[in-house]
Amino acid sequence: MILEMAMESLFGIVDVFFVARLGTEAVATVALTEGMLTIVFGMAMGLSMATTTAMVARRTGEKDPRGAAVAAVQAIALGIVISAIVALVGGLNAQRLLHVMGGTAGIIQTGSTYTTIVLGCVSIIFILFLINGIFRGAGDATLAMRTLWLANIINIVLDPCLINGWGRFRKWA
Repeated sequence: MILEMAMESLFGIVDVFFVARLGTEAVATVALTEGMLTIVFGMAMGLSMATTTAMVARRTGEKDPRGAAVAAVQAIALGIVISAIVALVGGLNAQRLLHVMGGTAGIIQTGSTYTTIVLGCVSIIFILFLINGIFRGAGDATLAMRTLWLANIINIVLDPCLINGWGRFRKWA
């Protein structure tokens, strides 16, 4: 779990690394958005522990793979509903949230699109936490870790491509 949280933190570190050349307002936007994501991580992790890890582990221990699968599907469905609400509220209120987090007018103007996209896509974070919880509950924590490794590699590759407009990617920054 400690390594998983370190891997989750790596997303923000990589984002700041590649955004740093864009200026202080861009870095501040990523930092403020990552602060908001910490709350989302807490919600996703709590849901993951409460539903998937506990229920899947119980059903797996009972030698009930069908029950474990049902618990996993129900947890993912619940995660999708909760994350859709969080995404809707966060995505529609990105400017207000940046202001509440202490963002200046320049940060809000420069970074609200980034924050809207990130908060609007929190379903991915929820699903990642839930799937990793399912793997841990089923007794395969290494698969959960490999999932995070893969996600971080994709982030490390795509960040410079999207920020700088490398290759066939349009420059977003």
